[in-house]
Amino acid sequence: MKNQQKILPPKLTNNPSWDVIATRTTPLLSFFNSQGGPLKKHYEIQLDTSKNFDSSNLIVYPQVPQKEEFVTDKKVEEKDALKDNSLYYWRARTITSHGKSHWKVSRFYVDTKSDKEFMNLVRVPIRNIEVSAGYNAKNIIDLDDPGLTTFWQSPPPGDKYSWIKFDLGKETEVSRAWILSNPGNSDGWLKDFVIQTSKEGKKWSDVSDTKVNNNDTFRNIINFEPIKSRFFRLLIKDFIGYTAQVNEVILYSPGKPPIPKVPQSNYVLIIGNEHNGYTFTDLAGHIKSLDLSLQIVTVPYYEASLQMLENLSLKPVAIILSGNNADYPNLPMFEYNGEFEIIRNSHIPILGICAGHQFLAMAYGYTRARSMGWSDITAMEPKRKWTHAKILTKDPVFKNIRNNFVAPEIHGWAVAEPALGFEVIAASSYIQAQKNTKRFIYGGQFHAEINASYNHGRPFIKNFLRLAMEKGK
Repeated sequence: MKNQQKILPPKLTNNPSWDVIATRTTPLLSFFNSQGGPLKKHYEIQLDTSKNFDSSNLIVYPQVPQKEEFVTDKKVEEKDALKDNSLYYWRARTITSHGKSHWKVSRFYVDTKSDKEFMNLVRVPIRNIEVSAGYNAKNIIDLDDPGLTTFWQSPPPGDKYSWIKFDLGKETEVSRAWILSNPGNSDGWLKDFVIQTSKEGKKWSDVSDTKVNNNDTFRNIINFEPIKSRFFRLLIKDFIGYTAQVNEVILYSPGKPPIPKVPQSNYVLIIGNEHNGYTFTDLAGHIKSLDLSLQIVTVPYYEASLQMLENLSLKPVAIILSGNNADYPNLPMFEYNGEFEIIRNSHIPILGICAGHQFLAMAYGYTRARSMGWSDITAMEPKRKWTHAKILTKDPVFKNIRNNFVAPEIHGWAVAEPALGFEVIAASSYIQAQKNTKRFIYGGQFHAEINASYNHGRPFIKNFLRLAMEKGK
């Protein structure tokens, strides 16, 4: 047909994106809608354990309607529950009255036990880092949220291998390495590499079982038998594209972090969910300003666990899960296992804020949260575009909060599917607040803690804490 606009495929870079670990057998498959053309669209989705989509495990959903402006999702149906501990390929294409697009293909792994318990690892401090050549080596160990997008690049290809050397300052036992490369595309992905060790930092030997050949992903979890050394090296033998790119490397040692010291009076335990373990906003300052006589203890998410909580000399009045400012596919999600344990098992009152709100759902299936395809940042929008949240259920946590309220929004992801046992109690075009129907757990996507003149949701945290303190009595 003359002048027919090309039909574009959807983008399978939402959740699950490439090599995500899905933690239930009926994941929610989310993708960004096909862009271009005014025609009504729907999508065909196929899943299979074969990358050729020709096995007896093939699942086909031929008519998935486009649900929203930016994102469409489809939950794998119970009758099609996927096989645990299996790699799945999935693909989708756009279908209109004028024809079909080509397929877009991705893959993910199903492992329902991968998030069930604390990782029993601790991050290893790196005293110094050196690279064979190139600039910005410090970006490799820049462990804050923006640091996930900064990187080191090797020089253009030459006759020698590239390497990154880590000086731990003293002999330290190491058993895992997390390596993040280019999340945007395959340019710079490490193809052939190995981890090496040295007692003095000069003579190197390969660490057994760490050699990787023909790698085709941007994040690698390398497990090996614990080895004690001061110096470790990532030797890069080949890569995809013009130069090698490494955004982040974290080394882990077997063990558990120390149990934090806590006050012997009422306090709130904040779990800091930024990648460096802090909070994105001043949660502690806000809680102190509420005149509730509550002290604050902050624990990094990668040191939080159910065992830690049970071993505290005095239990907190409440637990607050903070927000973060990073894309989950770029994070070592196994570091959140301890927090997920707490969400699933603790009977201490819990409030999740922003990312913490999303973790309440993700603790029961990683793909329950997804990118919205746009960022809701209230302060950057004109007033007429501010998001208004409607209260759906009368609840004491909304005391002194008017209906259709406005509160600061700083996020691009949202809960797409609450977990079983949670109900939605406030919503805008997405889920704004949820609560567990059997346990004292609340979540809010908005930031009640931010001091802004337009923040109608400001009483939310104080209401929650007052309820928690009453429960404690």
